[in-house]
Amino acid sequence: MKNLAVSLVLAALAFAASAAAEKPNVVIILADDVGYGDLSCYGAEKIRTPNLDRLAAQGRRFTNAYAPGSVCTPTRYALVTGRFCWRTHLQKGVAGSTEPLMIETNRLTIGSLAKAHGYRTAAIGKWHLGYGAAPKTDWNAPLVPGPLEIGFDVHFAVPNNHNDALRCFVEGREVAGRKPGVPFAMVKGQPIPAGLAQPRVDDLVEEALADRAVRFIDESHASPFLLYFASVVAHTHITPAAKFRGTSGAGLYGDYMQQLDAEVGRVLDALDRHGIADRTLVLFSSDNGGALGDFTNAGENLNLADESGDVRARSRTAKRDARAAGHRTNGSLREGKGSPYEGGHRVPFIARWTGRVPAGTTGGETVCLGDVLATLARILGATLPEGAGEDSFDMLPALLGEPSAAPIHPALVLHSGGGIYSVRSASWKFIEMPDGKKAKPDELYDLAADPGETNNVAAANPDVVKRLAAALDKARKEGRTRP
Repeated sequence: MKNLAVSLVLAALAFAASAAAEKPNVVIILADDVGYGDLSCYGAEKIRTPNLDRLAAQGRRFTNAYAPGSVCTPTRYALVTGRFCWRTHLQKGVAGSTEPLMIETNRLTIGSLAKAHGYRTAAIGKWHLGYGAAPKTDWNAPLVPGPLEIGFDVHFAVPNNHNDALRCFVEGREVAGRKPGVPFAMVKGQPIPAGLAQPRVDDLVEEALADRAVRFIDESHASPFLLYFASVVAHTHITPAAKFRGTSGAGLYGDYMQQLDAEVGRVLDALDRHGIADRTLVLFSSDNGGALGDFTNAGENLNLADESGDVRARSRTAKRDARAAGHRTNGSLREGKGSPYEGGHRVPFIARWTGRVPAGTTGGETVCLGDVLATLARILGATLPEGAGEDSFDMLPALLGEPSAAPIHPALVLHSGGGIYSVRSASWKFIEMPDGKKAKPDELYDLAADPGETNNVAAANPDVVKRLAAALDKARKEGRTRP
């Protein structure tokens, strides 16, 4: 009955789409731990990102775009489903490496929505949303349910992170590169899991993912498609391919960012090559702000194709070295990945849709990566059903540069890696500090006057604090923020 209900919902969405004026291809590129200050079109001086700069010049660059989580899994969940991740069991942090699929198979996703409208769909790159239905993933069994059960036709992925202990790719429903007849198992003291004949080559991972993204475009360009391409840059391990080492002014980290730009360029070139760039909506963003510190396991057990450039040692201090060179991953924003402050949540966001999104423009509207589902529905002429996209708002007018009397988000709820809630409303940013022995007073910042969040003005604005605290309480109690 559950699958029948899903089929009926999707059929209704497909029927509603018959009135849609056009069906653009959709390419969503989500970087990993890339901060607000990491692109040259957002002010970086030590890093050159000509392809992303070109995307911004041909489209619209946003200055108030937010990742709903300041760590990766929550943002990825919200992007795919249009629902805040804190409505699931995950109240802080990220999904574990052996968690089951976090998304119910009867929940509408960007994949199933597009698929219902005749699109071929792909989820390529970092996944980190779990596989299977068992409490602990069995990597020796088919990884069902997984992305193919929630609307994606093609899946090729790093299962969790660039530095996960699995050291494998997942293709379709299987661990790729297995030794026939040998169980896949992680063995203490052994960097490569038993049963894995073809472990990931760390400095070739990003290129391999981009290869698959380009292949998908090559295979799908004749009909509408949706590509969700999740890069592993710039998450640890910081392992740029050999040809990018030494090319930036921000050390190994800057080199890796420049590789990301080059791989984005390859995706854009594929659209150009097939003559479909002008009928493709391209979105670029990041799952959270940049990480300020180097991971404790950075550079450990690297499997490299090219040993030049002292990558093993330099990857351990890549972020520190970039900062010493004068690069600020989050620009002037406060803190970074995991934090409730702007450096954790505010991210680069660029949209290009030739002839629809005004070229060379900047948007100051508050938008969120969880808005992709509702926006896709609007583009396809569909109406989201009651139980889908509970926290997703249509941001198409902002993408198109259309004036609006009302904000897209009257009160946007954000959730940090440590489980701290905040609310962005107009120029205000309210942060609810948790109760406990080390409880701190709630904080309020006027981002128009104080974008660096240096002056807590909660005491001087009790009415604003009360209003935004009430909005947060309402969002938690009602189970949705979209009307």
